[in-house]
Amino acid sequence: MPHKSPGVHFPPPLLYVLGFALAWLLHRRWPLPLVQERSTLTVTGGWLLITAGLVLLAAGLITFVRHRTGIYPNQPAKMIVQSGPYRFTRNPMYLALTMSYLGIALLTNLLWALLLLPFVMLVLQVAVIQREERYLQEAFGTAYQEYCQRVRRWL
Repeated sequence: MPHKSPGVHFPPPLLYVLGFALAWLLHRRWPLPLVQERSTLTVTGGWLLITAGLVLLAAGLITFVRHRTGIYPNQPAKMIVQSGPYRFTRNPMYLALTMSYLGIALLTNLLWALLLLPFVMLVLQVAVIQREERYLQEAFGTAYQEYCQRVRRWL
């Protein structure tokens, strides 16, 4: 029997928040700065990543709203969205969150955040993206396979 949604029962941005919170706690116990002194490069790079991430996130959300399909992974998808940022990446909102996370790590100078990011992304992959992809494959079959062949998961 087909699923009515990917079945993800928590907001995926929570993974990034939890990863960063853990990084902050680790940094308080065992300080591990990214650089000894923040520089114009780290501050500018941080703000650029955050800004680009927020713009990409907004574009992804707006595209879903325009197509009137489920934004949250506990809602059904009405279609495979292939316009806006979804022409270039199947996961623009997760890419946006990753970019913003990296930007905040630069601004706060937390190496722990960078070290934990692969684990955050692994949990995202297993607990969210794999479920979403399984659901979309089940719901849209060949059309979703063709989309996957044209558009990469991340970049």
